[in-house]
This record gives sequence, C-alpha cells and structure tokens, in this order.
Amino acid sequence: MQHIFDVLIIGGGPAGYTAALYAARAGLDTLVLERISAGGQMTLTGDIENYPGFEDGIDGFTLGFKMQQGAEKFGAKTEFAEVLSLDFSQKIKEVKTTAGEFFTKTVIIASGANPRELGLQNEVEFVGRGVHYCAHCDGRFYKDKTVAVIGGGNSAAADAVYLSRLAKKVYLIHRRDSLRATKIYHEPLKNAENVEILWNTVVGELIADKKVTGLKIQDVKSGQQKELSCDGVFVSIGRKPATDFLGDAVGLDNGGYVVADETTKTSEKGVYAAGDIRTKALRQIVTAVSDGATAVHFAEEYLAEEF
Repeated sequence: MQHIFDVLIIGGGPAGYTAALYAARAGLDTLVLERISAGGQMTLTGDIENYPGFEDGIDGFTLGFKMQQGAEKFGAKTEFAEVLSLDFSQKIKEVKTTAGEFFTKTVIIASGANPRELGLQNEVEFVGRGVHYCAHCDGRFYKDKTVAVIGGGNSAAADAVYLSRLAKKVYLIHRRDSLRATKIYHEPLKNAENVEILWNTVVGELIADKKVTGLKIQDVKSGQQKELSCDGVFVSIGRKPATDFLGDAVGLDNGGYVVADETTKTSEKGVYAAGDIRTKALRQIVTAVSDGATAVHFAEEYLAEEF
C-alpha cells in the first residue's frame, strides 16, 4: 500500500523547515523534499545578523542545519530529491521526484527564489568574496568602503540608498539613461552625496584575485571601456522564482511567483506557498519563517475539514 503523508513540503529553506517544525509538532506525518542542502539561499550568506535570537550573528549554513534538526526532532523526515512533476487533480496529491513517487494530503511549496546573476565568467566563484546579492544581508561588511550596485529597478535603488549609509562611496551602475525605479527612490538617491550613478554602463568583467577589487565597465553608447575600483559588488537585477517545475499546477503571476496572499493559499485546495516563492512585499528570512507557520495553520484547517 502507498504511504500517504499529511504534509509534503517542497524546499528545505527557512519557510520549508519552519513549516516542517510546526506540522511535526502538531502530530502530522511530514516530509520535506530538498534538492541540495538545508537552508536554501541562506547558505550563501556568511554572517546573518538580522534574524532574531543570535546577537553575535550566525552563518546561513549553520542556521539552516539547526532548522532542519529542530523539525526532525519532532519527527519530520527529509528526502534529498528533485521534483519532476506534480498532480494536484485528486484529493490525494502525487509528487514525482528523482527519488520516486510520494503521496500526500497537502502540499506546501517553499522552493524559494534565486537572485538573477549577471552571467559574468567568474561571478559564481567570488560569491561571498566581493560578489553579493543581498545588501541588507551583507552590506555591513563594507562600512567605509567602496561598493558598486548593479541594476536600475526598485531593489537596486533601495540597495544603493541603504549602502550609502554604510559605505564611503556607492556606484550605481545602470545600462540605461534613466532608472526604472519608482520616483519614491529618486529623491533619496539625489540627496545621498556619496552615491554616483553611472548611466548607460554595463559590467563586462570582474577584477579579482582572492577577492573582488574592481570592475571592467563599458559605456553602451560610446563603447569606451575603463576599470572601476571597488571593494564589493551588489547585483540587484531581480530574482527568479524557482517555479519551473510547477508547470500549470498552480496559478502564477506575471513574474513567475505563486499567486498566494497572506494566508499562503494557492489556486488549488490543500496547496500552499510559503517564503520567497509567493507574491509578497518583503523577502527575508523572518518573513519566510512566518509564512511556514501560517501555511501549516491553514493546512491543519483543511485536513480537519476534508479528512
């Protein structure tokens, strides 16, 4: 006979393992499917200082492992596998993975969102050694130093303003001659004396040895190239939600995020979206953790009503 879980969670980041903790503590038969390792995008952050309870900070890998241990202490199980397809058409939902088929009464999608990369040759090699994707996570390492922010949307403008309070100098590099960011950011950027916007400019190469020391940039109109010295680079060109595996299983918005409000309920009964994967205003560890707990609350309600 096939085993049927009460709750199956796709993704082992902060949203996923918080959901697993709450579900397992509630006595629900719980499985977490994680593709690589516990922690998700957290594992890319060397020192997390904005998660409550760790006054000296904590590295992302350790925090992810602790979250996994906490959930498994109460009986949650982890399977390291990649989801291949989903079938939510029946009351008992089917999830096909590289480790086989799993059946469940409810599903919590917590697969996260990945920062969009520039696509530079040595970009991945220097992540954490001068290349960053989260100003609020890693900005404090650049107090009184020079940084470059790459992008022209709301997130890039907000990152540049935030970093201007920490860094000695902030270059905002944008490929166009005007920002896509909403006007609310324009005045703060203008008033930040240490922010310089490099218009019509693209980054061609990282200059780095053991860590990043600068960038090779090019003016898209004149073609002129030059080197720009900096201590760190913050890539802020958006995020890509990890929803390719979902197909049309649940409703997605134009950006590819799962459509789900603060209840975390998706377009399918018994299916919830938690963390960076869903439509939301702020994507941080604390908001992902909140989503995980919320998703289990509504999953419990559904289980009580339907089973």
